[in-house]
Amino acid sequence: MDFLALLPTFVAAVLLISASPGPAMILIFRQAAFRGWRAAVPTVLGLEAGLYLWALAAGAGLAALVAVSEVAFVVLRVVGAVFLVYLGIKTWRTAWRSRSRRGVARTDEEALIASPLSRRGWWAAFGEGTVVMLANPKAAIFMIAFYPQFIPASRPLFATTALLAAVQVLIETAFYLTLAAVVGRTGAWFRRPQIRRRVDAVSGGVLVALGLRLATTAR
Repeated sequence: MDFLALLPTFVAAVLLISASPGPAMILIFRQAAFRGWRAAVPTVLGLEAGLYLWALAAGAGLAALVAVSEVAFVVLRVVGAVFLVYLGIKTWRTAWRSRSRRGVARTDEEALIASPLSRRGWWAAFGEGTVVMLANPKAAIFMIAFYPQFIPASRPLFATTALLAAVQVLIETAFYLTLAAVVGRTGAWFRRPQIRRRVDAVSGGVLVALGLRLATTAR
């Protein structure tokens, strides 16, 4: 089948994948809710950078090593699980510190939460998103299983994979930034100390649960 004829199906599949809940959605949601949509930009870019690197690895055949190598799969699985649990505990600590600072004026706390990201904070959020994506062995296996369905036998594997990945990155970036903008518009409500603590508590629990699930999952 022609590549252009397969493209609409690919776009629809990417939209469904982007809308599925997971660590990426939680990270973007928290950044947008508490610091505005601009603070979610580095997280989104980091996640998409990790996705594109996995796609290139899949096109070059490197991701297949993760699929067939038990050692590589376990190492990535453990790293990814540890990092997700770390993010979850970090989020819980934020909720606990917020609870212990109930005496702080609401306006002061909101100003602190909504302050623009520093240069260091920007790169930290970018790196966080990249690591979350790269330390997930399921991403490698997904790329190997997903992309070949949309690559005609007559087209070069690596170049077509890179092209499809670029399309996916563009779609997901637009989707996630739109989501961040919508969430950011209700940021004043989310930044209320009581609401923030609850969101942090739930987000931390979900991240820890996802990390434990990744740690115990099989191929």
